[in-house]
Amino acid sequence: MSDHPPHDSGEPEQPGPDDEAFQEIVDAEQDRDPDLAVIEAGSRTLRTHTAPPQDEPVRPADPETAAALREVETELAGRWGETKLEPSVTRIQGLMDVLGDPQRAYPSIHITGTNGKTSTARMIEALLGAFELRTGRYTSPHVQSITERISLDGAPIAPDRFVETYQDLKPYVEMIDNQGQYRLSFFEVLTGMAYAAFADAPVDVAVVEVGMGGSWDATNVIDGQVAVITPIDLDHTDRLGNTPGEIAGEKAGIIKPDATVIMAQQPVDAAQVILKKAVEADATVAREGMEFGVVSRQIAVDGQLLTLRGLGGEYEDIYLPLHGPYQAHNAAVALAAVEAFFGVGSEHARELDIDTLRKGFASVTSPGRLEIVRKSPTVVLDAAHNPSGARATATAVTEAFDFSRLIGVVGVSDGKDAKGLLEAFEPLLAEVVVTRNSSERAMDADALAALAVEVFGEDRVQVEPRLDDALEAAVTLAEEEGEYSGGGVLVTGSVITVGEARLLLGRG
Repeated sequence: MSDHPPHDSGEPEQPGPDDEAFQEIVDAEQDRDPDLAVIEAGSRTLRTHTAPPQDEPVRPADPETAAALREVETELAGRWGETKLEPSVTRIQGLMDVLGDPQRAYPSIHITGTNGKTSTARMIEALLGAFELRTGRYTSPHVQSITERISLDGAPIAPDRFVETYQDLKPYVEMIDNQGQYRLSFFEVLTGMAYAAFADAPVDVAVVEVGMGGSWDATNVIDGQVAVITPIDLDHTDRLGNTPGEIAGEKAGIIKPDATVIMAQQPVDAAQVILKKAVEADATVAREGMEFGVVSRQIAVDGQLLTLRGLGGEYEDIYLPLHGPYQAHNAAVALAAVEAFFGVGSEHARELDIDTLRKGFASVTSPGRLEIVRKSPTVVLDAAHNPSGARATATAVTEAFDFSRLIGVVGVSDGKDAKGLLEAFEPLLAEVVVTRNSSERAMDADALAALAVEVFGEDRVQVEPRLDDALEAAVTLAEEEGEYSGGGVLVTGSVITVGEARLLLGRG
C-alpha cells in the first residue's frame, strides 16, 4: 500500500513502479495457487525497501533508550515470574478485550511441546520469510536480551519499539491489574506486547511458541490455524503431569476447531491423547513418520544435507546449518507446518517451490543450540535443560564433532531433573565443571556438585560457583592435552547459563 494520499485528478491513474513490479510478480506465478501468488507478491513489494534483518538483539546506542529499556525490564521483573503460575487465561483475555483483540488481526501458527519449540519456530519463521511473508515470532525464554522474545521479520524488535509498545499497553495492563485478584504476570504482559506489536507492524502471520503447557498458557488466546506439537517428554511435571500422556493433555489444548495439527513423533500415550483431542476439535492431523518426515540426512560442513517428505511431496538437497538428528526432525515438522499454512495437502496438492525452501532453511540460525562461539579449544553452547534434551544434544555432539576430550560446564535451574541431565551427559564428558548462573532460580553449585559426584565420581567433578571462573577452568582442562589435541568445552544446563556464557565469550 502507498503512503501517499489518493490521486483524484479525474485522469486515469498510470501504474507506478511498485504497481508494475507487483503485476510482474503476479504474472510470473500464475502456475501456482493464484491467491497465494497475490499474497506473496504484495508482501514482496511492501518489503523491497527494507534492509535484511540482523538476527541478533541490538543494544541501544542512545543512553535514554537504554535507560528506558532497563526501566521497563525492572517493572516487568516486579511481576510474577515465569515459574509462578495461576492456570487461567482470564487475565490475558481481559487484556486482549480492552486492546481490541489484536491477536485476531493476522493468522497464527501455534507451537507447543517439550523440546525443540524455539528451533522449530525459527525454522518456520525463516521459511515464511523466504516466501516473502512478513512474520512475527514470539518465543521464550530469551538467550541474552528480552527483546529477542518478540521478533519482526526475523529480527528482534528494536529496543525503542519495545519500550514504546510497553508504554502504549501500560494503562490497559494497570486496568486489568485492578480488576482481578492477581496482577498480570511477566509472561502475560509480554504476550500482550507481542500480539499488539504484530498487529501494529502489521505482520502477515504470527509464529507463537507457548510458555508452558498449552490449555491455560497465556499465548492460547490465539486461534492458530496450524497447531504444531513437538516431541513431548517429562518436564515441568509439578504443573503439567507425571506421564507424557498427562502432559499431552495440557499441550493439546492449543488445538482449535478445524485447525491442522502437525504432530512430531510422540510416545504412544501422548499421541493417543493428541489424536483424541484433534477428533473432538474436528481438526486434521499430519503425523511425522506417516504423512511427513525425514527421508535421509547426511553430515555436511557446519550442518547437514536433508531430503524431507512433506505433505505435498519430496524435497531433496536441503541444507540445514544446524547439527543433530533432532534438528532434522524439527525441520520436517517446520516444513509440514508451512505447507499446512499454505493449504498444501488439504486445499491443493502442489509442492512448495524447492529453491525457496532451500533458501529459507539455509538461513536458519538458532543461538544457544549447538552454537560454536570459540575455537582453540572449541567452545559449544547448548541450552539443553532436561534429560531428553541432554540425550539429543549428546547424540548430536558425538555425530558432529570429533573431540578427543570434552569438558562440560553445567549450570541448571532449581526444580529441574539435574541428575537425569548429568546422567545423559556422563558418557560424553571427560570431566564436568559445575557452576551457577546469576538467576535467582539457579541451583546452588554445591548442591549440583553433590549430584555430579554421584554420577561422574569425585575425580571428574570441579566446582566453580562463578560462571566466568567455570569457563576458564573448563578451557584449561580442555587444553591439557595440547593446543592441537582436539579438546573442547560444552556449556549447557539452562538457557540462562548459555546466554550469560555467550556474553562472557564475546557474542552478542
